[in-house]
Amino acid sequence: MTWKRPVPLVGDRTTAAERAADVAAWAFPEEARGSFYEVLAARRDIRRFRPDGVDPEVLERVLSAAHAAPSVGHSQPWRFIVVSRPETRDRAARMADEHRLRQARGLAPDAARRLLDLQLEGIREAPLGIVVACDRRTPAAGVLGRATFPDSDLWSCAAAIQNLWLAARAEGLGVGWVTLFDPVELEGLLGLPDGVVTLGWLCLGWPDERPPAPGLQRAGWSHKRPLSEVVLAERWSEDASAPPISHLRAPDRGEVVAVRDEADALLTPPGSLGVLDRYVDRVEAVLRHRADGDRDRPGAPSGELLLAVGRHPVTTLGVSAFADDVTDEVLAASLAGESIGAATARSTGLAFRVVDAGTSTGDLVHTDALGPARVEELLEHGRRVGAEIARDHAVLALGEAGIGNTTVAAALAAALLDLPATEVVGLGAGSDSAILDRKTWVVDQALARARHQHAGARRLDATEALAALGGPETCLLAGAVLGAAAHGTVTVLDGLATSVAGLVAVELEPGAAAYLVAGQRSRERAHAHVLEHLGLEPLLDLRLRAGEGVGATLATGMLLTAIDVRRRTGRTSATTHR
Repeated sequence: MTWKRPVPLVGDRTTAAERAADVAAWAFPEEARGSFYEVLAARRDIRRFRPDGVDPEVLERVLSAAHAAPSVGHSQPWRFIVVSRPETRDRAARMADEHRLRQARGLAPDAARRLLDLQLEGIREAPLGIVVACDRRTPAAGVLGRATFPDSDLWSCAAAIQNLWLAARAEGLGVGWVTLFDPVELEGLLGLPDGVVTLGWLCLGWPDERPPAPGLQRAGWSHKRPLSEVVLAERWSEDASAPPISHLRAPDRGEVVAVRDEADALLTPPGSLGVLDRYVDRVEAVLRHRADGDRDRPGAPSGELLLAVGRHPVTTLGVSAFADDVTDEVLAASLAGESIGAATARSTGLAFRVVDAGTSTGDLVHTDALGPARVEELLEHGRRVGAEIARDHAVLALGEAGIGNTTVAAALAAALLDLPATEVVGLGAGSDSAILDRKTWVVDQALARARHQHAGARRLDATEALAALGGPETCLLAGAVLGAAAHGTVTVLDGLATSVAGLVAVELEPGAAAYLVAGQRSRERAHAHVLEHLGLEPLLDLRLRAGEGVGATLATGMLLTAIDVRRRTGRTSATTHR
């Protein structure tokens, strides 16, 4: 049955079906678009002004346009200081004259004469000066988007200046942007507090010139570059530093949007399942992408837990609270179906498979963990296992068992993310502070040896890191991620060790990132760094220490349930039925 779609009383009232039916419906009429582009093309930097005043209503419209600019984190850091008093404009003009002469003094004689022939500002003549100030007193980390680009508040103010300039041009006003100032002197002239900076002085008034082209271009100071010189495809240049090309292809934008369109037509608010909804979108898009049409099979998608077991000589350095034989005990219990991983898979309805990945040959500190040939062999084995699982299941859950493998995972995370040992080493299962200290020392020494022996000043690549610092189960699981992804199956990661396997897979094939789901966040210090680097938000945060894929299995059960819930939920009239 098709239900009537609930329409919100506020915000966007359109449906995905309406937006898909006419993607250009948001466009302005042709006449309005033409006028807009005319204003853009006719914007000029004006230096000569008439003495006539600017009507306050016109000024308010122009400032309102500036205030409508986009800003990072909607911070609106701009402040508009409107200067009309002649004495203030005179002092600003004197400052600009001083710095014009200073700049000319630093040029070659011919260039200096040409500079002095130019009128570079109209501070005295323009009836108004507008100084756009940027209030930078809010810490960058406290503004959404500024933590990574601290100067984006300044860019926001530049966008406000552009809005002001275009609105002024539409009104017939001229604007001249003057930056011939010592910023500190200009800030002092206007009484700006510490932490507030200026972006120069805008002269605003009725123009006493109507230039057909930019002034500096007409004066031969510079020329307009053709668009073809400033537009680049994909990268700045194609050189040896180019990132690796991925042979894996994520679902294309059509598949991603189609899934989102279907979710928009559900009889529930968009995003009603929170983080789960995003991962359901991911799985559904991947299933659409599958060449074998798995998505059209009847019934809900299924999953399988892959448990990889490995052994590590690094345990001889005292990095674990448990004896090595616990690994084989867990392997035997898993094969009998009685380990906690096997039990969780059975309770959740997942298939279960165990692979003994073997033993590392080095202890990390003195010798490499594995040889390069063994790394390739394990990766290829994992690819085959992942491909086999993908034939029958839409979701692969990863699990691992191996005493000492949190030390291995921490070392790999540190090498691949360029982090110090102190940022990645955690307690592991049952450890105390003494073991923690030994683990930190081991990881620190292992990193130093591996970098000196294999990389020098550069960062270890993924295969080098696996050989120097990895473990057999990590290699196998990384291969499984790649094999599953190549055949259209999503992988749900468990704790640190499996997430590092996911990180390795993405280092080898960047396209694998679109096939990953974070099942949980563990207590291990490095785990948050790894998930953050992968851009994954965990479904569970239960402080689990079980390992063996328990967290991934619980998360997979929840994910498969959410997929089934979405498929069973009623559709509204906006949907296109399966």
